[in-house]
Parts: sequence; structure tokens; C-alpha cells
Amino acid sequence: MLNIGDKAPGFTLKDKDGADVSLSDFAGKKVVLYFYPKDNTSGCTKQACAFAGLYGQFKKKGAVVIGVSRDSVASHTKFAEKYSLPFILLSDPELEVIKAYGVWQEKKNYGKVSMGVVRTTFIIDEAGNISHIMPKVKPDTNAAEVLEML
Repeated sequence: MLNIGDKAPGFTLKDKDGADVSLSDFAGKKVVLYFYPKDNTSGCTKQACAFAGLYGQFKKKGAVVIGVSRDSVASHTKFAEKYSLPFILLSDPELEVIKAYGVWQEKKNYGKVSMGVVRTTFIIDEAGNISHIMPKVKPDTNAAEVLEML
């Protein structure tokens, strides 16, 4: 499990356009890295739209917003277009980054136990260290809470 102060695990994943995006691309900037279960589900849509609505304020604070799920590049493209999402969405179908950040966990839903992405947000500082970890966030308030922390 990652802790505040740890160096954020580096990664390179494909964005909604199929281009490689690496964490190192944002050295010297604050990065809001949020992990979510699935494109086009109610909670994930609320969370993404909340980040989109506050995106201008994140930019003013010099922060980059990146959403990560195991959905495909094509799914991210449709999701971003449907809701006019102005930030980066990364595809992690192999769970490499999801597991590196410790958000692939056992979940219980209606008594059924399965493995899945636990909605978690990390704030990474300009030096590449984790400054905040927000586990099991609420989709509709997460973006505003992150903005306050910045």
C-alpha cells in the first residue's frame, strides 16, 4: 500500500486517442490521479462530470487531472466525447497501474464478493511524491474536495 510521502509509481498508458502518456510527462506539476471502476456508469459519470465542471479551476492551480480505469481506449473515447471531458483518461486493461497504486481490491456488492477498482484519488506533488490519498471517495464531491486540498 502506498503512503503519503512515497514516490508515486511511474507509468506509461494509452490515452483516449491511443497516444502514450507517462507520469514523467508532468514533472514539475501537480497531478490529480483518480482511479474509477467503469466508464458510463452512474457514479463514474458523476465523478468525471464534476472534474470536468471544475477543470478550469484545476488548470488555474496548475494541476493536471488524469482518470484511470481498465476500460479500453475506444470506451474512453466515447465516454470523453459523450460528456465533453477535457482531461486525460488512461486505459489500464492489464491492471498494471491500478495494482501499483493498490486500488485493485476485494469489493462487496449485494453480498457478492469480487475484485475490482476501489474509487481512489491521489494528489502527486511537483516532485513526484504522493501528497494526499483519498480512499473510497464519493463520486459527486471528490472533485471539489481535491480542489480544496490544492
